[in-house]
Amino acid sequence: MIVKRRMGEARSKDEQNAETAIAMVPGWRGREGEISYGMMVGGLNNRNWRIEVANDDRDYFLKIPGDGTEIFINRATSYEAAVHAHGLGIAPEVIFHDPTTGTEVHEFLDNHVTCTTADFARPEVREQVIRLFRTLHSGPVLSQVKTIFDLIDEHLEQARELGSSMPEDLPWLLHHYEKIRAAFEASGMDLVTCYNDPMPGNFLFAPDGALKLIDYEFASANERSYDIGVFACEMFLEEDETDALIETYFGTVTPQMRARVSLCRVLADMKWGSWAVVNRMLTDWDFDFQKYGLWKYMRGRAMMQDPRFDTWLRQV
Repeated sequence: MIVKRRMGEARSKDEQNAETAIAMVPGWRGREGEISYGMMVGGLNNRNWRIEVANDDRDYFLKIPGDGTEIFINRATSYEAAVHAHGLGIAPEVIFHDPTTGTEVHEFLDNHVTCTTADFARPEVREQVIRLFRTLHSGPVLSQVKTIFDLIDEHLEQARELGSSMPEDLPWLLHHYEKIRAAFEASGMDLVTCYNDPMPGNFLFAPDGALKLIDYEFASANERSYDIGVFACEMFLEEDETDALIETYFGTVTPQMRARVSLCRVLADMKWGSWAVVNRMLTDWDFDFQKYGLWKYMRGRAMMQDPRFDTWLRQV
């Protein structure tokens, strides 16, 4: 249950920060007495709030970036992506963005239901996701090019700087990672606006069953096949289910695209494993980032040991 406050009633540092952020929104100045707010549950990186403004026909979602998130997230790029996605009809409207703090206000998608992992066991839902990605990919390419290799390299450097605990066989993992990089560079990167972060909670069912996609913090110009690969990875999809994603997106399944998506699954585990072990060093979150990260590395390692790995490299 959300505990609601009115402006001026803050009782904690988080609530004080929320009131400061609310006061920044130009359209709400002079209406402070009409505004109430409550913190929402969920969200590993930020503090999220639901805002109600008297006599408005919709509520609002306020995002206040968490401490340290600036080393992972380019807030200007996430804002650019959110605006593009709304223009394509797949995301809520962005009401306000502060370029200094990264604070954002979006329309609140009332009567929408947050997806869970179980929802993606249904083929028709997975098909909707791929169609969302294809729509996003068809729009303007983001200003910031940050490929999956850029993302992984950045996290590995951060891990070194912070002294993160890494797998003992990290040199072996990196040797295979560099093979994947060489294969993609030889073939050529197909850069589009990628979402990059298909966690279940970022998908919302509208009352009519259509999906919306929220939270574009990790979006960037990236390899097209990565969005398919990371989604298949996060949802633990079998090979035939992954082939169905490729067919939905492209109309057919080719050995090249199967190879690109398979290797992107490996890259997804490398990326999020590295992200997690870095997060573990930043703050005392109520989440075992270290275990999560090492588990991701373990799954990526298993795919590197697949007897088809070298074939995938050649087919990219």
